[in-house]
Amino acid sequence: MKKTIIAVVLSTAIISGCASNMSNTQKGAGIGAVLGALAGKGTGDNDKSRYVWGAALGAIAGSAIGSYMDKQEEAFRDELSGSGVEVYREGDSIRLSIPGNITFSTGSSAIVTGFYPVLEDVAKVLNRYEKTKLSVEGHTDSVGDANYNRQLSMQRANSVANYLRGTNVDASRLQTLGMGESKPIATNENAQGRQENRRVELRVIPLQG
Repeated sequence: MKKTIIAVVLSTAIISGCASNMSNTQKGAGIGAVLGALAGKGTGDNDKSRYVWGAALGAIAGSAIGSYMDKQEEAFRDELSGSGVEVYREGDSIRLSIPGNITFSTGSSAIVTGFYPVLEDVAKVLNRYEKTKLSVEGHTDSVGDANYNRQLSMQRANSVANYLRGTNVDASRLQTLGMGESKPIATNENAQGRQENRRVELRVIPLQG
């Protein structure tokens, strides 16, 4: 057991140390190989062929996730170019940041009708890549009452999620969160920063078997 734990620690350290020089696909393959190898070893059978087979299975699963998300990220960037939605890659997940000023009127949770085509482009990609789950998170600046801001952020997240459901995104893939003013990405001390903090973020997370 101690040897297995040491192997996990050493392998994780090696992968982390090389991360800056690896693609997302390579990272997934490397991590998958470690987990697969340990899974093969964990059967209690010390046969070398079984050990290698476990590593191969893990590598395929890990590599598939990285490649799948690579393709989905590219699709989002193509569909959302020039829309005002920012696309960020964070490990094996994708974050879409939707500015509040182009999505909602001040103090409102009703989506501006001019933004419908953008959400339809988001849904188009989501429906093409169905092996993901989605966290829709509303955020506000710190102006006003914190409870009101939390409620407004939740209402806005629900509005986006409801629109996506209406464009055939499976409801079971969606969860909504109202973060209020708790997670700013900029200062609330000036108008520019407050505008950046008023946003909805859509986190696209791969389903792992």
